[in-house]
Amino acid sequence: MSSDALFQLGMDLDHGSSTAQTEEKHSRCTVSEGDGHKDFFCERDGVRFAGTHLIIDLIRAERLDDIEHIDQTLRRCVEVAGATLLHIHLHHFTPNGGVSGVAVLAESHISIHSWPEYGYAALDVFMCGDTEPRLAIDVLKEAFTPGKVVVKEHLRGKELLRWNGGSKRRSMRVSVSA
Repeated sequence: MSSDALFQLGMDLDHGSSTAQTEEKHSRCTVSEGDGHKDFFCERDGVRFAGTHLIIDLIRAERLDDIEHIDQTLRRCVEVAGATLLHIHLHHFTPNGGVSGVAVLAESHISIHSWPEYGYAALDVFMCGDTEPRLAIDVLKEAFTPGKVVVKEHLRGKELLRWNGGSKRRSMRVSVSA
């Protein structure tokens, strides 16, 4: 089984692992301007899709109750991925100190839910357009020093053309008048 297949099955990405994903395997998305409009769908290795959705589990992680650290980490993830931050909202739970929140992006979102009492955090990193969401993984590793990281990747909307009978149909026509 190839390392790409193992990556998509959610095998760990710990450095030195035989299943560790390499950046060369996943090139950056290209954004199409087919009919004069940017459509922000990606194309990679001949596959066209809306965006990359990473489901990330951090196991035996630290600083999962530090809301300021989490805020700065999400901002750094946005920066390294080349995304555009619109808003961050984080909520600190008591008494166990878990944090839930989202960074809303022009390109979609990054969300986090942490259970510091278990050393566990669940994150979603979903981005479309000309971004590199996988670069957030190393930021998360550095920030939370997890003992294990599990990543699952889903290419959102890759079946859209098949679902629409091969056309790039729009459900609504939008017109702009001067």
